[in-house]
Amino acid sequence: MRWTQTIIPTLKETPAEAEIVSHKLLLRAGLIRKLTGGLYIFMPLGLRALRKVEQIVREEMNRAGALELLMPALQPPEIWEKSGRYETARDVLFKVRDRAKKEWVLGPTHEEVITTLVAGEINSYRQMPKNFYQIQTKFRDEIRPRFGLMRAKEFIMKDAYSFDSSDAGAQESYHKMYNAYARIFQRCGLKTIAVEADTGVMGGKFSHEFMVPAETGENDVAYCDGCGYAANVEKASSNVTKTASEPSAALPEKFPTPGAVTIDALTKAPHSVPAERQIKTLVYVADSKIVLVLLRGDDQLNEAKLAGTLGSTMFRPGEPEEIFTAMGAHPGSLGAVAATLKGDGWAIYADERLKDTTGMTTGANEDGFHLRNIEIGRDIKVSKWADLRLVQAGEPCAKCGQPLKVQRAIEVGHVFKLGTKYSEALHAMFLDETGRQQPAVMGCYGIGVTRTLQAVIEQSNDANGIVWPISVAPYTVCITPLNVAPESPVMQLAEKIYAELTSLGIDTILDDRNERPGFKFKDSELVGFPIRIGIGEKSLAKGEVELKPRAGALTAVKVEDAVSAVQALVRAALGA
Repeated sequence: MRWTQTIIPTLKETPAEAEIVSHKLLLRAGLIRKLTGGLYIFMPLGLRALRKVEQIVREEMNRAGALELLMPALQPPEIWEKSGRYETARDVLFKVRDRAKKEWVLGPTHEEVITTLVAGEINSYRQMPKNFYQIQTKFRDEIRPRFGLMRAKEFIMKDAYSFDSSDAGAQESYHKMYNAYARIFQRCGLKTIAVEADTGVMGGKFSHEFMVPAETGENDVAYCDGCGYAANVEKASSNVTKTASEPSAALPEKFPTPGAVTIDALTKAPHSVPAERQIKTLVYVADSKIVLVLLRGDDQLNEAKLAGTLGSTMFRPGEPEEIFTAMGAHPGSLGAVAATLKGDGWAIYADERLKDTTGMTTGANEDGFHLRNIEIGRDIKVSKWADLRLVQAGEPCAKCGQPLKVQRAIEVGHVFKLGTKYSEALHAMFLDETGRQQPAVMGCYGIGVTRTLQAVIEQSNDANGIVWPISVAPYTVCITPLNVAPESPVMQLAEKIYAELTSLGIDTILDDRNERPGFKFKDSELVGFPIRIGIGEKSLAKGEVELKPRAGALTAVKVEDAVSAVQALVRAALGA
């Protein structure tokens, strides 16, 4: 490709909308252009890089035995109602109506569609295992699209779905996909961490996320250098100590706390109640019912863990008015002591760190008052115990006791072992060896293809621009002649090398613009082509060209050795 035949609209200045490095570089290098919030146009170079990521994904999916198909983006809401996700995922669903006023869902994912397909096509254990995948545009109604391709309303995803006749088979399918994902990200030039993850609205038995460490990531990963444990903080646990119990003979005692409506305020004189001896009472509304969530005063709630405990993501913090109506007090004076609650049947969820504790302090459900000498079990009747707290850096690892570290990261892939949730709901049944009908055991596996592309840039850049890995670079080589006059020896040699590299299957762009050398070099650095061949009259007079890897040093190479030198760099980078 010749530079003048394509369009690479590089920018000197960073658009104000860009918040993180990769988003800035996507725009400045002319890879994408914004249509509106959460919607982007892929320019020619951006699309070339995207297609290379897709090809790596496709090759590894095929290598793992998955079968490619393509499913409709437009889906009937009835299948979402059958799975139960029409309500639980309603916040992210785009819904449209046709001319007959019939409602449709624009697919954010395809569990319902693929399971409906399999229900009609697979009816015997002899037809399994099967794994189907597609690379397709998805739609999610993000409340706050941001960071370019990282969180967009429309994006490209590779989603795969496995169907097995047994749990053991499903486990094998899961590990095949896990290993395929590791290969995909390695080939894309990404350093990733595979972490235990929360299954969220997907449901299922367990899952792993593939994370790219990055300070601009939207996820926090807890990990241990001692044993290798790693988990998304939504899932992570630690071996924290429980609150020491105090003598429990004393009965609850109400005492005035005017103006003390926070944990911190209660720690100060004249009350001087340490945060670890306070019970934090949070009020949520789940399925239109008030639920109370209890944690130790110095802990924070992990809402993903609460969602797993409730079995739903359809909950929200209570509003002050409805809290006062239900409990007779405002936030800051709330508690779950049975004697202070109106009526019976309260749903009370408590973090396991509070179990069997005594000598605690909590709100009295009367503004300006608290209760001391509280004993869990005697004074507070817990409906369900669960791990509800957010893990903090420095806490001991649950596996080996070493201090945990917490790092920001970008999620690029997610693998789930789903079990039979969807196959039961959508009747994907098969006859086993004994002739009995059983639900297929499923797994699902997603890679954000557009997000992966941006993650590569977020991880591979420097002060001058993008540093593409050769495997996904839009072009591998940029030839930069300093004299583009057709009759000049410089341009004639550039044309010759361009033809040779192209014939060898090496993606090459010839910068034939009549611009200053510094301008062309800066553009090449900004876009991030892995190898640049500079050809000028001075170097040519010595029988040489200048070869510069994007992140390496410039070296002089004999004209006759230029092509073989490029081939060697490509082979080394690809491990060939």
